[in-house]
Amino acid sequence: MMLWCCTSSTISAQSKRAISQHWRLRESNKSTWIPAEVPGTIHTDLMRAGIIPDPFYGTNEKDVQWVGERSWVYETTFTLLEAECLNQQLALEFEGLDTYAQLYLNDSLLLFADNMFRSYRVPIAGIARRENRLRVVFEPAEARANRLALQAKPLVRPCENNRHYVRKAQFHFGWDWAPHLVTCGIWKPVYITFDEPRPAAPSVLPPLKFHNEKDSIGQAFYFTLNGKPIYMRGANWVPADVFLPRVNKAKYRQLLIQAKQMGMNMLRVWGGGIYESDDFYTLCDSLGIWVWQDFMFAGAMYPASDSAFKSSVLAEVRDNVLRLRKHPCIVLWCGNNEIDEAWHNWGWQKQHQLNHADSVFLWKEYCDLFQVAIPDLIKQLDPGRPYIASSPLYGWGRKQSMSMGDAHYWGVWWGAEPKEKYQEKVPRFMSEFGMQAMPNIETLTQFGVATTFSLTDKGLRAHQKHPTGFETISVYLKQNRYPQTYSDWRAYIAATQAMQSDVLTTAINAQESSNGRCMGSLIWQLNDC
Repeated sequence: MMLWCCTSSTISAQSKRAISQHWRLRESNKSTWIPAEVPGTIHTDLMRAGIIPDPFYGTNEKDVQWVGERSWVYETTFTLLEAECLNQQLALEFEGLDTYAQLYLNDSLLLFADNMFRSYRVPIAGIARRENRLRVVFEPAEARANRLALQAKPLVRPCENNRHYVRKAQFHFGWDWAPHLVTCGIWKPVYITFDEPRPAAPSVLPPLKFHNEKDSIGQAFYFTLNGKPIYMRGANWVPADVFLPRVNKAKYRQLLIQAKQMGMNMLRVWGGGIYESDDFYTLCDSLGIWVWQDFMFAGAMYPASDSAFKSSVLAEVRDNVLRLRKHPCIVLWCGNNEIDEAWHNWGWQKQHQLNHADSVFLWKEYCDLFQVAIPDLIKQLDPGRPYIASSPLYGWGRKQSMSMGDAHYWGVWWGAEPKEKYQEKVPRFMSEFGMQAMPNIETLTQFGVATTFSLTDKGLRAHQKHPTGFETISVYLKQNRYPQTYSDWRAYIAATQAMQSDVLTTAINAQESSNGRCMGSLIWQLNDC
């Protein structure tokens, strides 16, 4: 029997307890069980059991791809008191399931989950017994994405792979700084609850107002604090680990205190990652770090005309706005990362050979989601906080990017332009810019790079996710008159880091000394996954 479930847009009462003990897992077509942790993820459980090596070490990433291609079963048992079994409000509450999951209680199928970013509350009165068996079966997300792509209308939908069909952290499918490790698992806590959920906490608005009015230059983009313009100095935030349950409060505290000590007052939670836990935002509240919050869409044309997909997205938005609106650190909601820019500036229509009808359809679909549906929902749930549809407003190859709204300027790095270009490319708010450099030697040795200097080392190359990363670093070493040949790691690392410092200093000085033209500098990126 299939029971209804409702998306949890509420904060649970205190009368609940975690189901965190005695979990085990197995591959769906095998009988051997191993211990599992909840919250957790499949890769860390398999590492703990000695079944796979650490995917971050050497070239191991390619050797563990099979994990994301299999189906996995998680199971535990729990006991209820007789009075609890009779409670008509009895429910299971899942704060996060990654991603396609079937939930069984005592062999009754209660839920099919399809969105990593949603929480689920499942009534179990009448099904729960004194002794209960809870089972969660996970389907491989990438295989599901590939099947959905074959059913899509239009069939061609711009993206570098099929990640955009799945409501899952997009960086799990790989990025130019992230590995391809498609996880699954019960990544947030599970509770048995005994009371009705109570209403979500009301909005707590920042003191900090957003301005994007037209002006004599073009279109402003700045924030005021208690009526006074404030320059935003900060960085972009990405998930702090591929294996998300390993990011605990202590890890958040370490990174956020470092950001504060560097003089940062804003972080942009980037749209290809996750909505972070309440611990992150609570710490930002206390540290006085403002948060620009993307919704979890990045660099793709999402299938928003599919009714099931759109319904899931709006439930996701509802869940997370209601959860996060109590945090005064959040000063801006942003619909997506770089989709508007990509559509108008990356040559998608030509690259994917889109006909006119499909192009019109895809752009209308984009507008319906990011310019109508999501902002309309935010107006209902969090009406005092501003929303923009996309970042940036214009791509860095377009003249308007320097005078209207925020900019992601990648002419330096991606375009191999000299650092001096930053002195003329000063936008209204620089929300992405950066320069790659090598990490410290201690980091290299942690993931198994050979001690003898070699840029062709297989472990090193496995960790360089940018397609021309070392070649581009070499361009900037030459441009900035650093040596071109090196015999040891320490000299090469020091040179790349000094070069990076030179480039970023040039950019930040130009932006901060622009007499109010530019009112923000957010470096790509603060942290690493």
